[in-house]
Amino acid sequence: MTATRRTALRLVPVVAAVALLATGCATPVGGAATPEPTQTSAAPSAEPTASPTAEPVETEAPAPAPTDDITLPASCDDLFIGDLRATLEADIAPLNDPGVTMYSTENAEALTILESGVPTLRCTWGRPSDRGIATNVSIVSGEQASSIAAALLASGFGSEAASGGEYFRTSQQMLSMDEELVELGETHFLRGNAWISTRWINYGPSSYTPRIVDALWG
Repeated sequence: MTATRRTALRLVPVVAAVALLATGCATPVGGAATPEPTQTSAAPSAEPTASPTAEPVETEAPAPAPTDDITLPASCDDLFIGDLRATLEADIAPLNDPGVTMYSTENAEALTILESGVPTLRCTWGRPSDRGIATNVSIVSGEQASSIAAALLASGFGSEAASGGEYFRTSQQMLSMDEELVELGETHFLRGNAWISTRWINYGPSSYTPRIVDALWG
């Protein structure tokens, strides 16, 4: 709050002197009489008034700019919450069966970055079979994120900007050795310092990755 200093005006009384006008009695030859100069009273004056000086206004420090960077979750329980967790437990339990060894991507360049030692949380759903999901949440640099995006686009992934980041998706159908139709695919999401990579076989709900994104960024 600004405090204003008030300066009082000090008025100095001035006595105005009134001068009497003196008029000559004689009139010079050849012209009218010229009156003597009239003395005028001095105008009253006041001392200069000091202008109020405003003190500096205190302002709050600006709020920090929002960031898209995240901290790596402590466990898979932080990724699968609410309805998504209930659906997965009903459809494709268990979470993190040690027998599931499927990678979260088969893209060679992306896999190289994943195996380079970047901080990663790995989560899987299902049992060793022809049906399951493998997901990694990794912390990557801006350069690594750009390399991942370029590699996925070069491999034919479709891309879509959404949820403050970018999705990359691909899917295909193929016949197994038993001549059974198998559907599989990958979904990746890049935002800030995070890379979410998921590979699925015969089970890939469209809301899976978006719900993980909601859990991480709110």
